[in-house]
Amino acid sequence: MPPLLSPDEIRQAAASLPRVPLAHLPTPFEQLPRFARRLGGPPVYIKRDDCTGMLMGGNKTRHNEFLLAHALEQGADLLVWGAGVQSNNCRQTAAACAKLGLECHLFLTRAAHNDDIQGNLLLDYLMGAHVHIVDAPLGPALDDLLLAKAAEFRAAGRKPYVWDRHLGRPRAAVSYVLCLAEIAEQAQRLGIEPAAVYCSAAGATGAGLALGRAALGLPWKIRLICPIRWPWDTPADIAHVANQTAELLGLPHRLTAADIDIRQDYIGPGYGAVTPAGREALDLLARTEGILLDPSYTSKAMAALIDDVRQGRTGRDQPLVFLHTGGTPAVFAYRDELLGRGGH
Repeated sequence: MPPLLSPDEIRQAAASLPRVPLAHLPTPFEQLPRFARRLGGPPVYIKRDDCTGMLMGGNKTRHNEFLLAHALEQGADLLVWGAGVQSNNCRQTAAACAKLGLECHLFLTRAAHNDDIQGNLLLDYLMGAHVHIVDAPLGPALDDLLLAKAAEFRAAGRKPYVWDRHLGRPRAAVSYVLCLAEIAEQAQRLGIEPAAVYCSAAGATGAGLALGRAALGLPWKIRLICPIRWPWDTPADIAHVANQTAELLGLPHRLTAADIDIRQDYIGPGYGAVTPAGREALDLLARTEGILLDPSYTSKAMAALIDDVRQGRTGRDQPLVFLHTGGTPAVFAYRDELLGRGGH
């Protein structure tokens, strides 16, 4: 059996990697009493990673502490990044590039949402990013496009740092090994032992949480709620990323697909689509606690927590933790759907 580590030992392992301070840490850890009473279930706590700072916050700011430090270490003078037009990742990355003085090129696909300049997309422009709207779908096609664009910049004498799914995700996942250590300390200070942590994740964030659970020896479940259906075996992929992350940190812990608790039954008709359960979750948290979820990610993860409580899958007394990964600006791009005026 590999040794169990303390939060301090996790931090010591991560200290060997280059890191640039971007996030406001530790993020708050709060109880949701009115929300929990409305559900009629166990106590619920929220980890406020929507409060990481960097242009309305979110989980990618933690990622970027390690990714952009790596870019700077390699002498990069520009970033090549990409995702959907309402990407929370790209919004936080554009802001981090502005802070660090890196030229930022975003290749944003309209495949998941229209390209009206609002929400996250508006913020990308305000941060001074070079925005390129493309039609390549999320996944391997967009990844290949980013690598090709980086090659063009390189041929022109620039030094691009490009989002590479295979090399970037283990480094990004380190930040969520650290986040789980942070949660463990905050829960201990409050004298609670959570039954589960719920999080919208299907990549680096989920891999970091799964590895953190193994390394810290936590009995809690890590319930990952997929926001998207990837064209690969997602549990096996997350375990693979977790193992790459363990290697990066010099940890002996290894995971398999069987160690990954991940569910795809709250995605709805597709990535970015508003679901009735997600909309209910968004309304319920907003109107009981004044905290906003987003339609694509966090509302669907909270819908899973609500469903588990209502279906009696959770105990009555052992607390649940919801990890809020951000996404606030995307709400504005979903105005019509959220107000029942029809979709885009």
